[in-house]
Formats: sequence, C-alpha cells, structure tokens
Amino acid sequence: MAQAQLLDFPGDSRPVLVCDLDGTLIRTEMLDETFWAALAARWTAPFEAFASLLRGRGALKQRMAVRGTVDPALLPYRNEVVSRLRAWRMRGGRTALVTCADQAVADRIADHLGVFDEVHGSDGVRNLRGQAKADFLAGRFGSGNYSYIGGSAADLPVWAGAAQATTIGLPDALRAQVTAQEGVAHLDAEVRNFPRALMQAMRPHQWLKNLLIFLPLLAAHQLDAVSVAQGILAFIAFALVASAVYVLNDLLDLPSDRAHPRKRERPFASGQLALRHGLWLTPGLVLTGFGLGAFLGPLFLAVLGAYAVTTTAYSLWLKRMPVMDVCTLAALYTLRIGAGAAAAGIPLSIWLLAFSTFFFFSLAAVKRQAELVDAVQNGTGLNARRGYRAEDLPIVAMMAVGAGFVSVLVMALYINSPAVTALYSRPEVLFGICAVLLFWISRIVLITHRGEMHDDPVVFAARDRVSLVSFSLVVAFVAAGSQL
Repeated sequence: MAQAQLLDFPGDSRPVLVCDLDGTLIRTEMLDETFWAALAARWTAPFEAFASLLRGRGALKQRMAVRGTVDPALLPYRNEVVSRLRAWRMRGGRTALVTCADQAVADRIADHLGVFDEVHGSDGVRNLRGQAKADFLAGRFGSGNYSYIGGSAADLPVWAGAAQATTIGLPDALRAQVTAQEGVAHLDAEVRNFPRALMQAMRPHQWLKNLLIFLPLLAAHQLDAVSVAQGILAFIAFALVASAVYVLNDLLDLPSDRAHPRKRERPFASGQLALRHGLWLTPGLVLTGFGLGAFLGPLFLAVLGAYAVTTTAYSLWLKRMPVMDVCTLAALYTLRIGAGAAAAGIPLSIWLLAFSTFFFFSLAAVKRQAELVDAVQNGTGLNARRGYRAEDLPIVAMMAVGAGFVSVLVMALYINSPAVTALYSRPEVLFGICAVLLFWISRIVLITHRGEMHDDPVVFAARDRVSLVSFSLVVAFVAAGSQL
C-alpha cells in the first residue's frame, strides 16, 4: 500500500489540511461513543435518543453529546493521522477538524490533541456529512483549496473537491474509486479482522464457566446420553446469552477498559470492532440462546431468564454497589448449576447449592481483590463505577478466605451426612477433596495478594498448572470414593 506523501505548495499557497473524525482521526464513531456513555449513566438514554432522532441526526448527536460525556484522552486514535497533522503544521500549514460529530464533542477532542487551527462540527441542525460537508468546505476554503483526510464512502464528494485526497482504512473497491482522481494518497492502517474481533468480543474463553451446568449431572451420577445431550444444549444456550451480556458490559465499560493495561485491547475498546455492531450482536445472541433453551422446557427457560435479567442488572447497576456485586457474581455462578439441574430434570441438592454459594462467593471476592491489588500496585486508579476504595482491600481478602473455607466446611458436613452413602461406597475418601480445596483457596488468595492473579480467577485456574493438578486430584478422590 502506498504511503501518503506531503505535497509541496509554494509560499502561502499551501491549502488547509482538513481531517475527518469518525473512522479517520479515531477508530470509532463519536455518536456511538456518546450513546453508550449516556446509556451507562442513564437507562433512559435509548428513549431520549429516539425522541431526538425525530428532529434529525444533528439533534440526536447534540442530545447524546450532552448526556454522554466521553474522555478524549481515552479514545483510540490513529497515530499515523495525528503524526501527519503535526508534520503538516511543522511545515507551516494550517489544519482543520471538520466532522459530522457534534461541535462540543469535536471541540473537546481538538483541545486534547492541540493540532488543529479550526474546528467545525454539527450544531444540532446542520449535519456535516457527505455533500453537506463538501459544500461547507468549498464555501469556507474554496474548491480545490484544501486537502482532505477521510475514511468512509460519505467522503467521496469531499475528496472530489480537494486539492489532495488522503484515505485511510478504506475497502479496496472504495479506494479504487478515489484513486481514479489526481493527487490521491493512502495512509497505511491496521487491517481489521472482523470475524476474529467478533469472536473475541463474545469472550469464548469465559464459556468455561458454563461447564458448571454439568455439575448436577456429575453429582447425581446421571451421565446417560440424553442427560449429557441436554447438558450440551444448555451449555450452548448459556454461552450465547452470557456472550450477549459480555458485549453489553464491554460497551458500557469503555472508559474503564481503555484505562486498563490489558482490557484496553478488547475489540470495542481498541476500535477493532465498531460499537454499532453491539446494537445487533447483543439481541441476536440473546434470541438465539433463548431459542435453543426452548427445547429444554419452561423451567430451564425460567432459570436462563433469571440469569439474563440478573447479569444485565449487574452490568447496569449492581456492579456499582460494593458487596452486592460480589453476591451477584456468586449468584450467577450458582444459577448455572441450577440450569444444569433444570435441563436434565434433576432435583437440585441442597448440599450442592450450599457449597456452590460459599465457594463462588469466594471466587467473586477474589476477582474484586485482584482488581483492587492491580489498581494499588500499578497506580492505574480505582474504577469509580465499582464503588471500592484502596482501604477496602483487607476486607475483600477476608471475604474471599472466609467464604472459601466455609465452602470446605460444607463439603466436610456433606461427606459425613447420610445423603452421601447412596452415591459413594467409600465416602471417607472424599475428605481428600477438603484438603485439596483448603490448599487451592489459600493459594489463590495468596497469589491475588501478590498481584499475580488474572482478572478472572476461573480463567486463571484453567491456565494454571497447579490448579489443573488440584482439579485432577478432586476427580481422582471422587472416582476412588464412588460406587461407579
């Protein structure tokens, strides 16, 4: 791909270098950014957006700019475009940001970068896009008296009136249309892999948690072909609904993800996946998941619905409430176990319910402990939306240890109960599980305290050799004590 070159213009004849914002200066679109920021702050944002759209796109952009404030320092900029603007100014040229984004949004971004001499955006009535932008530039600078950097099909009439057309990130067919005119250059841009980014946004590695659906089958020793098939279908349905909520959560958490050393690489946060895809991806995954779940009966659908409602409430509100967020995460883990029982028609054991409640409360507390340790040690700052303070760290760590040890106590009581003799010929062997759990929980909390924990302890455990050995030992103790 040809690199764009700065054209030479003698004396004062150098035209103004005009740059677009959406998809050009940044890898995202500001209407989408402000909409999701508004929704994160107010659940009524979609209704306000619809009412504003009735008055035109300019009014919509202005309303979302007021409701959804976006920090310009966190946006995914195209460094190659910023460098070109700075080089143009160093050679004595003038620059202008002309965008269909709202004027207030454009002003904040221009103030942050400090590379523009002029800033022009939409004003609530006028929408500076396509031919309207071309007419504005011709009236402002004169046709042929400006160079233009853009990155969408809407910029075709703008390039037609420019002294030099510079493109970035265009599809090959569209770039060929622009190349047909004289004075065209192309800036190299990172190629987006849409299928890969889409799959990453769905977080398939998190589907590991849905293996909990099979736990009731294992605990009841009901592993016939029909039950396993029902479990697999339930797994897929839960995976799709969970992915829908992960997408929603990423869209609502864009500021904190972009400020995070690892989460900033997520598809939506980095700009690899356009935010508008979230508008169809989330409902599409939910509908598909519930469609599959319908084959498993109304009880499973009720559990799946409870999961969807709870996890959505978590993304919108509950994650901002200290302790309540941990309780909710624990409940979401436990709902997966309930879903497995509902799918296979197995009565849910009170022992399994009690153990999972305390055990997953411990893991949820470890997740929050890891975030607090990371913020304190790396100086990244605490996520204000989560409601925790640095001084809460010892309390959260104690919550993790205490709940984890109580889950081991529940396991010990179960082993000593009459219920265990119906399934295990040598229940005393199961006490080995208690020893493994005591070791594993203590080690996980210690690793987290040292700042070595992955953001999610379940994902960490799946990649940690010691955790995998511990899991293998648990399976071995179950097999040794079982009648099967």
